[in-house]
Amino acid sequence: MILPRYRIAASTIGGAGKGLFLEENVAAGRIITAPDAIDRTWRYAELTGSPELSSQLYASARWFEDRYTVSPDWPDECFINHSFDPTGLWHLGFVFALRELPAGTEITVDYRHLLPPGQEEDFIDTATGEKIIGLPWAESLALSTRALSSLLGGLPAL
Repeated sequence: MILPRYRIAASTIGGAGKGLFLEENVAAGRIITAPDAIDRTWRYAELTGSPELSSQLYASARWFEDRYTVSPDWPDECFINHSFDPTGLWHLGFVFALRELPAGTEITVDYRHLLPPGQEEDFIDTATGEKIIGLPWAESLALSTRALSSLLGGLPAL
């Protein structure tokens, strides 16, 4: 589910098609998207080992460890595009605002967190020309956890 008001429109990223844009200001650290209606996850080997599921790899995203969701119906969250300088932080299926985001901002995330480890995206980052390659789970989790902790003001240890 997408929490702030939003619209889908032509992306500001060359070649990206449509993007998801805020219709209201969003404070840094606020949740932009949260998981809902996720009834199943699959291991990557299950996705690639099934003819039906492997035909839908384009619609998969890593949620945690070696578990992926498949959304072939393309809910509006799927219009969140990639950037190495994202406006949103992908963390365990949630997207958090990485800074104060004014209305009109296009929401982007770093796709390296959503891809299987070592998998190369079919396109490059348009701003840098760099390849987009999936991060290992431990690295993805460490990076997104540190970023979220920093964003929220460095939470104290329990």
